[in-house]
Amino acid sequence: MKKVMRWLSPLILGVVMFNFIRLVTDLPRNDDFWANSKMQHLQALGVSIFFCYVLDYRIRITIAKKLSQPKPFIFKEYLTLTVGLCVVLNLVLFIGSLTGILYMGNGINDYIIANVIYIPLFLLYYAIIRNDMIAARYHEQTLQLEKTKVGQLDMELKFLKSQYHPHFLFNALNTIYFQTEASNTQARTSIELLSELLRYQLYDIQKTVTLKQEMNYTQAYIRFQQMRMSERLRLTQFYDEGMDNQEIHPLLFQPLIENAFKYVSGEYWINFRFELSGNELTFRVGNSLSWKGRPTKTKQGIGIENLKRRLNLLYPARYQLTITPADDVFTAELKIKL
Repeated sequence: MKKVMRWLSPLILGVVMFNFIRLVTDLPRNDDFWANSKMQHLQALGVSIFFCYVLDYRIRITIAKKLSQPKPFIFKEYLTLTVGLCVVLNLVLFIGSLTGILYMGNGINDYIIANVIYIPLFLLYYAIIRNDMIAARYHEQTLQLEKTKVGQLDMELKFLKSQYHPHFLFNALNTIYFQTEASNTQARTSIELLSELLRYQLYDIQKTVTLKQEMNYTQAYIRFQQMRMSERLRLTQFYDEGMDNQEIHPLLFQPLIENAFKYVSGEYWINFRFELSGNELTFRVGNSLSWKGRPTKTKQGIGIENLKRRLNLLYPARYQLTITPADDVFTAELKIKL
């Protein structure tokens, strides 16, 4: 029904406004309604309807743009609209009169009558559409907010459910650590790093952490992953010195780092780079590939899709994730406005 009214409303408005003019001009002179040439009246009615459709299309675009702006200035908005309507309407009347489509036999009086009727009615029409679009936008934002809340609650529930197994594993690792011979330094180092990672995930992280905390975890995670790789791996890292107490949601970089270690092949190098510019954090990761080591969409899709869902919930319209696969290199860039 709304779609039908969306297309019928300019038609109704054009008919109503034209007949208002006929009432004002015909009846005071004791003329018949739609007196004189019916064909000329039909032409003028067609112009009125077409004029309303064009303005309806235009104002919906204008309103949509203005609603995206913070705190629009109402008086300026309506003043601009009134001036614009006055210019366009009189231009249409003038061209219509010159071409003979519109009859403006009473000169300036006909222009005044048209302006007095069309402009107030169209301003009223504009206000109705504007309020309707504001209500629709508010309803859409409310639904989106509810979806976000439900998604966050679902993530929190899944996180709580998943804590049991890491907690058990954390305690088991401590036991294994003390059972490992002191001379086996590599095994002990691996257990220490893994325990540190689990401790961060279980006890240290809240809804948000500082960049310094997240970078410490990231470096520990990279060291742990590096220990299982060949010594010929060429690993380069860069961490912006400006990263300190700025807050961020945790564990957003781990899927991209894990992918790099999982699929590195070919020339066997990995680059990690964290840069902070104002309130925008940029993380770039790249790794070499061979033809056999290239990840398929199915293999890499789950981790990336989960990351995208988290980013959509935590940083809606405040992040940009760019994945660039190639024949011999795989790069990813994640930008987040903190």
